[in-house]
Amino acid sequence: MGPSARRFVRSFGYAWEGIKAAVSGEQNIKIHLGVGCIVLLAAYALHFSAERFAILLLVIGSVICLEIMNTALERVVDLVTDDFHPLAKQAKDMAAGAVLVFSVIAVIIGLLLFFKPALHYFS
Repeated sequence: MGPSARRFVRSFGYAWEGIKAAVSGEQNIKIHLGVGCIVLLAAYALHFSAERFAILLLVIGSVICLEIMNTALERVVDLVTDDFHPLAKQAKDMAAGAVLVFSVIAVIIGLLLFFKPALHYFS
């Protein structure tokens, strides 16, 4: 394996380390992962189509990715300054707001995806 291929393979290791650090250090990511697993199990029980599963996976993955990016931004802000700064607070609040906005959208998408299958299941 050449140096370029080794760097490429190592980059997956670095990404995995970042995921592990985010999951082990952030309660919200654990919550998102837990809820995502429950939602996927419910979708399986309701016999979701491949298309519905794909949409669900995209939404769950997007929420988790946004949460990881939020965590990364918070860490960078904390690294840059120990002192309170209004711009640092705004940066952190905006990143958290982005996660919140998409989480609300994810819930709406989930309701749309689950409505018909749940109606069919319970009728």
